[in-house]
Amino acid sequence: MRPGCAARPRGAGTVPRVLSPIAALAALLAASISATAPAPPATPAEAALDRMTLPQQVGQLFVVGTPADHADRRTTAQVRRLHVGNVMLTGRSHGGVRATARVSRAMQAQVSRRATGGVRLFVATDQEGGQVRVLQGPGFSRMPSGLAQGRLRPARLRHAAARWAGELHRAGVNLDLAPVLDTVPGPRAARHNAPIGRYDRELGYTPGRVSRHGVALVRGMADGRVATAVKHFPGLGRVRANPDTSSGVTDRVTRRHDPYLAPFRAAIRAGAPAVMMSTARYPRLDPERLAAFSPYVVTTMLRGDLGFDGVVISDDLAHARQVARIAPGRRAVRFIAAGGDLVLTVDPQVLPEMYRAVLRKARTDPRFRAQVEASALRVLTAKQRQGLLAH
Repeated sequence: MRPGCAARPRGAGTVPRVLSPIAALAALLAASISATAPAPPATPAEAALDRMTLPQQVGQLFVVGTPADHADRRTTAQVRRLHVGNVMLTGRSHGGVRATARVSRAMQAQVSRRATGGVRLFVATDQEGGQVRVLQGPGFSRMPSGLAQGRLRPARLRHAAARWAGELHRAGVNLDLAPVLDTVPGPRAARHNAPIGRYDRELGYTPGRVSRHGVALVRGMADGRVATAVKHFPGLGRVRANPDTSSGVTDRVTRRHDPYLAPFRAAIRAGAPAVMMSTARYPRLDPERLAAFSPYVVTTMLRGDLGFDGVVISDDLAHARQVARIAPGRRAVRFIAAGGDLVLTVDPQVLPEMYRAVLRKARTDPRFRAQVEASALRVLTAKQRQGLLAH
């Protein structure tokens, strides 16, 4: 006990400190100045959000597919009428950079103040390398598989990624749904891992290698002015079936502080702007919900444990067999309620039901509306960093 301090009975409350007249006056002045001080100016993203109607805010939370070789009329109409703020180039295109740029320009041409509040679109695609390359043809490199990329020195991989990003940028693509950060635990496991190992999508067989090379890809793509969405949190490296083509896909080993989460942590620390969620089930994390619909996985783990404050995007919620038993509108609502931001549907036919469900929920549930606004702000902040706010 410090000299001159009387002992306080255990459990006693704190005794209020009596301020001198001068100290009281200083506190009063400080409070007055604080109350009258001007609020800090809004960021461009905050200003864009304030200008948007609720339907426009909801539209920012969707990524809708269009074939990579032509602009789907349904998707272009949805940008105009349902305020859809983002598109994904799907399928395969062999037309090269110029042909892809025409599709990207056709999609961006739908942007207007009435449609999207003047905010330009994220134009996304799957350009991982190897067998997963949506865009091919003149001007696009023959990207090696993820497994081959993982054999390069990280500095060389970063340099290559900057070149690949430059190709995407010239084609009008500003968001690559890559790199894959799922760790498959060895060549034997890869043969039985349908979503990742079967296609050599993994960057390596240890979390350390995947971390180093994943960071190189994130930074290299940023060097080339393309944002990345690392995937598939919390990992598909230890499942057998593919959630896109099978139901009941389950990872029975991943725990909350699993070493296999290290690549995601490393990418987040390196500035990855987006993380894509897995739709598998992880009983040791949340025995009741698929990962993409789990507040525990999305909010407690990804946002809390890993400190991620960027954009959380779903894997495809249109055709994936893993989510087929859930109505499309509920898929979208559950994902946003769990803490997600961007609902990905490769099929524009599914979009209207999803959009209406989210808008209806936002209009009737104040808490959900606050989540919609927070998600829209995260999307707009990411777009601000990509230079997409000024129309």
